Amino acid sequence: MNAYEFFLALFVLMGVFTVIRHRLGIPVRSMRQMRGEPANDEENERLRGQVKQLQNRINVLERIVTDRGVETAAQIEALREHEKIAAGDNSE
Repeated sequence: MNAYEFFLALFVLMGVFTVIRHRLGIPVRSMRQMRGEPANDEENERLRGQVKQLQNRINVLERIVTDRGVETAAQIEALREHEKIAAGDNSE
């Protein structure tokens, strides 16, 4: 086996292992963590904030869906008013 065949075999094996890693669902992020690289805490905090915000929205939607009639309409209007106030738009 000469040097060219060796490097060709090496690149083929790297490609095969990359495909296997993706098929098994092992993300690159976990590979970095296994190597001991530090985690990106700022990104994690930002994502946690987004998840918390989405959970709050889901809770509100669940309450709206499970309530009936007039209560539902009142809550929708209250949410619209809340969004206008939060956006700083007080004109109607």
